[in-house]
Amino acid sequence: MPTPELNPHVPARYDTARVDLASVDGVLSSTRSVRLRLDLERDVPHDVVLDCIDVAEQGPGGGNQASRRWLLIRDPAQRQAIGEMYGSIVGSFMARGRDATAGTGHPMEQVMKSASHLAEHLAEVPVIVIPCVWGVHDDSGKPGLFDSVLQSAWSFCLAARARGMATAWTTAILNKEDELREVLGIPDGVTPVALLPLAYAKGTEFGAVPRRRANEIAYVDGWGRTWEQRGNEATARAIGEGPGATFELDIDASPERLWKIVSDINVGANFSEEFVRAEWAPGYDGPALGAKFIGHNQHPAIGEWNIDLTITEYEPNVLFGWATGETEDVAGARWRYEIDHLHGQRSRLRHTVRLGPGPSGLSAAIEAMPDKEPRIVSRRQSEHLANMKRCVEGIKALAEGSA
Repeated sequence: MPTPELNPHVPARYDTARVDLASVDGVLSSTRSVRLRLDLERDVPHDVVLDCIDVAEQGPGGGNQASRRWLLIRDPAQRQAIGEMYGSIVGSFMARGRDATAGTGHPMEQVMKSASHLAEHLAEVPVIVIPCVWGVHDDSGKPGLFDSVLQSAWSFCLAARARGMATAWTTAILNKEDELREVLGIPDGVTPVALLPLAYAKGTEFGAVPRRRANEIAYVDGWGRTWEQRGNEATARAIGEGPGATFELDIDASPERLWKIVSDINVGANFSEEFVRAEWAPGYDGPALGAKFIGHNQHPAIGEWNIDLTITEYEPNVLFGWATGETEDVAGARWRYEIDHLHGQRSRLRHTVRLGPGPSGLSAAIEAMPDKEPRIVSRRQSEHLANMKRCVEGIKALAEGSA
């Protein structure tokens, strides 16, 4: 194999001490699928596309094999054929979704509008990029093929974004892979993995979008174990660092169906080994932001106790949260159900607890045995995870009609 040459526009060496993190993080945080803002009139120079590929080719690949190939479709007839294929797969679906959600404020309204726009105008995009890899997946369920190309394909999108261009990650065209192969002459033994419409972006302002914080979705030393903050990793973990737990499950039920169940303050009593029952505090008779109720609990090592609770998060069909005491700022524990709407009548139910920042029964145990604080915290996380699992699985059975 001949020694490859570096593109002169790609630095052979880079001093990480001088990296402009704001620029790098800005590209990483603002690169996503762009459809409505693709400039269909402006030409995309070929050498700029090749520069993006040179950057993308620096990505890792299995066995360090040079197996990636890039199809750049500029020919109007081929773009038209691809556009018709793509439209026949998703066009009518996207158009129906666009029309059904238009003006409703539905979370998918803007997505359906932009996706429908792309389906109608894909043939007009200046360049269609199709990353491919030599090899055919063996359907073993193991990585080893796509992990040699997908990361480079995304690096291409990032490189394009840094140069003022935009892309949209699409894979629907692969439903007509045989037809795509015939139009483009893709040989057997080569796998196309995505289709990336490429154009300059209209405007220069792109921002990040709301996402869950890392400390909510990063599990430490075991699935479902969260920490709001971490101190010195060389020290033992402490209650003051905000330990928590998360359990989530996909459920064949709509958000509206789940909401009726999780907003019942007594639903957990049907499944938890610790929570016994709840009742509304005087002056309150139903769920609402700021509403107060009393929880009755039991534990083999503690006995029975009652606790005052306040609903601190309330967004119908999306979020139901409560805390011990008056506010989350002084709570000994904060609980939450979150409902993510998936596709159709499917949802993901996420149950979380975050301990602190205020004192709780756990604080007394730690004060009595300070040398055992890490073990006490870990055990409490395990107990919460077990009960939350019972609750979510029980709610799933209720929502799906099997309980």
